[in-house]
Amino acid sequence: MAGQLIDGKAVAAELRQRIGDAVATLKKEHNITPGLAVVLVGEDAASQVYVRNKGIATKEAGMNSFEYCLPADTSQADLLAKVEELNADPDVHGVLVQFPVPDQISQQAVIDTISPEKDVDGLHPQNAGRLVSGLPALTPCTPTGSVILAKRALGDLTGKHAVVIGRSNLVGKPVAQLLLQENCTVTMAHSRTADLAAMCRSADILVAAVGVPQMVQGDWVKPGACVIDVGINRVPAAEEGKTRLVGDVDFDAASQHAAHITPVPGGVGVMTVACLLRNTLTAACRQAGVDEIEV
Repeated sequence: MAGQLIDGKAVAAELRQRIGDAVATLKKEHNITPGLAVVLVGEDAASQVYVRNKGIATKEAGMNSFEYCLPADTSQADLLAKVEELNADPDVHGVLVQFPVPDQISQQAVIDTISPEKDVDGLHPQNAGRLVSGLPALTPCTPTGSVILAKRALGDLTGKHAVVIGRSNLVGKPVAQLLLQENCTVTMAHSRTADLAAMCRSADILVAAVGVPQMVQGDWVKPGACVIDVGINRVPAAEEGKTRLVGDVDFDAASQHAAHITPVPGGVGVMTVACLLRNTLTAACRQAGVDEIEV
C-alpha cells in the first residue's frame, strides 16, 4: 500500500491566500503594508532563482518587495552596513540575507546583525532562545512548514513519537522544538546515532533533514508513519548530463511503508516561502503594535 502524498503545493497555496487576505485587512484597517527586504551577495544561480521567486510571492501577497543585489566581492562591513540600514527603515518589516554568502563574510555575523524583530528567517540567537523558552518568536520557515504539513496529515500531534534526523540550527533543532510545542515526544538523531535505522523505525513522525540524498531507506520507516522529507539534493538523472531533485528519503521505497509522505519537489520546499510571508506579516503586526492576524 503506497502512502498518501502530503501535497505541499496545495497547502502552501491555501496559506498564501490567507496571508494575502490578512495583508489586505492590515492595509484597510491600519494603513500598513508589510515589507520584505531580500539581500543577495554574488551571482549564485540557485540563489538568484530563490530571490526572484521570493520577490514574486511577496508581491502576489500584496506586500512590498525590496531586493538588493550586491557584488560578490562586497566586504562584510559593507553588507552589515546595508543590514543596519534596513533595520532602521520603517517600511521594511522583514530582512533576509540569502545564504550562502561569499567566503569573506561570516554568516553568523550577518545573522547577529539582523534585528530580531525583523529576522524573518528566525535564525537570530534571540529568536532561537525564545523558541526554546516557549516564548513568542519568529521561527525558521522550513521547520514551521514541516510541522504545518505534519498537522495537515495527522491532525493533533499530541503523544506522537517524532524522530528528527539532523541537528542543524536551520532545521533540525528548531523543528524539534516546534514538535515539542505540539506535545510530541521528540528524539533528535544524526549521522553518529547508534543504529539510526532502528531509531527511525520507532517514529510515528519521521523528519529527514540530514542533507544526504535518499539516505533513509524504505525499511527504516515504521508502517503507518508520517514522513516529512526536508532534503533537496541534486543528483544525476538517467539522461546523460541532466540532473534531478531528490530528498533525504528513498521516496519510492519509503512510500510503501508510510501512511503519509511528502514528495520532493512539491513538499516541504514550497512551504518555506509561504512561511516566510507569514513571518513578514507577523513581524509587521508586532512592529506596529497591532493585534496579530492569525493565518
